[in-house]
Amino acid sequence: MAKQQDKTNVMRLLEQKKIPYGRRDYEELESTNGEDIANYLGENPKQVFKTLVAIGKSKQYYVFVIPVNAELDLKKAASACHEKSVEMIKQKDLLPLTGYIHGGCSPIGMKKQFSTYVDESALEYEKILFSAGKVGHQVEVAPSGLEKIIRLEYAQLI
Repeated sequence: MAKQQDKTNVMRLLEQKKIPYGRRDYEELESTNGEDIANYLGENPKQVFKTLVAIGKSKQYYVFVIPVNAELDLKKAASACHEKSVEMIKQKDLLPLTGYIHGGCSPIGMKKQFSTYVDESALEYEKILFSAGKVGHQVEVAPSGLEKIIRLEYAQLI
């Protein structure tokens, strides 16, 4: 078991809520590309998810969690959150908005809880992996566990 200071805030939040999780650490790769990380960890890229932040026409922010080997369909994303349209936020806006940097963004533990949508493909797996809030760290959580810690909806997003 890792020492307390080795844990990310995401791991601490999961423990506070008594949600079982697996921890997957990796050396910082040259790339923050999710597919590269999935391959490095020997995981199915369809089971490793990335966290994307978008802004709607209404100026509301939304979080989308999709497989690393897929692309967010902006029309489907807008439909899921009942917006006319959504667009990805600029990378420079990620840290001030969420508290996370590119490549280390997690749906858990953002500065503010935004409406979160997880691609429905997550339900095909017992557990999914996503960033633990820091580059080099992933957590493996059952979709039902994720539902216990953040409010989310499942939608077709890819």
